[in-house]
Amino acid sequence: MAGGRGSAAVAVVACVLLAHQAAEAAVFTVGDRGGWGMGAGSWANGKKFKAGDVLVFKYDSSAHNVVAVNAAGYKGCTTPGGARVYKSGSDRVTLARGANYFICNFPGHCQAGMKIAVNAA
Repeated sequence: MAGGRGSAAVAVVACVLLAHQAAEAAVFTVGDRGGWGMGAGSWANGKKFKAGDVLVFKYDSSAHNVVAVNAAGYKGCTTPGGARVYKSGSDRVTLARGANYFICNFPGHCQAGMKIAVNAA
């Protein structure tokens, strides 16, 4: 029975730690009031992000999308095979530690600056 209590205690502590971490996560709307659009390229400048923070992309899904890409995809405005494509118009993406890259892969949009790079500590 003692092992059962110990396992339950560990589970409770793990749940409390996860809830605490989730409570600390910040939620950012990409582009602020303007949303995810052509002017959002410099939106992340000067902001501090942590792993677990959530980016909310709000946009017209008939005109844009959000693609999570690697550094090469960001630099070259290309969509690597297997890239996650979001297209709901109200997407929530949790940041991983390190560099996180996002583009719109509608023709010409990324090249026009519709891309962001976010570094999460």
